[in-house]
Amino acid sequence: MRVSRWEPGARERLESAALELFEEQGFAATTVPQITARAGLTTRTFFRYFTDKREVLFGDADVAELAAAYVAEAPASLAAAELVVHCLERLTQERFEGRKEDLRRRRDIVRSDEGLRERNLHKRAAASDALARELAGRGFGTAEATLCAEVGALALFTAIDQWLESGDDRTLFTLVLGVLESLGVVVAGFGAVRTRRS
Repeated sequence: MRVSRWEPGARERLESAALELFEEQGFAATTVPQITARAGLTTRTFFRYFTDKREVLFGDADVAELAAAYVAEAPASLAAAELVVHCLERLTQERFEGRKEDLRRRRDIVRSDEGLRERNLHKRAAASDALARELAGRGFGTAEATLCAEVGALALFTAIDQWLESGDDRTLFTLVLGVLESLGVVVAGFGAVRTRRS
């Protein structure tokens, strides 16, 4: 088979080959040369698109960067919580909708490897930190910015887990709103505890 660096669709072929191999033999057992051989491409081509094999799973549009961009573009009149919901709506529509099966495959691979699970937690924390920085940059206090960002990240990633497990056609953003509503009930419960203890 002729191997070319410049064939169209190289990134997609590499991703497809890598996901197949990760599922067949496990993430740790899969090497970059195996991925490129399966894709019919060179290792040099692989490293044009990915820094390492983990980036096949984590290297697409970065949630932290997107969230920061969405805050920067949002109307100045929005309150902190409104900004977070605005971000979550755009993020779910532009980054997640239409990719459910692909994301489910990737999630299952990540769950199968301790190093990947740790990397995923770092990505989640980075998304929350980036959102908090952007909110603080819009003039919100540190506590409000941090809490809103943490709640937004928690709602997003909780809803993603629900969405990937669900067999119905609800949108991810619908589930995000449901999680936010549940969090509101929980927070109100903590407020009631504080009142009773005062």
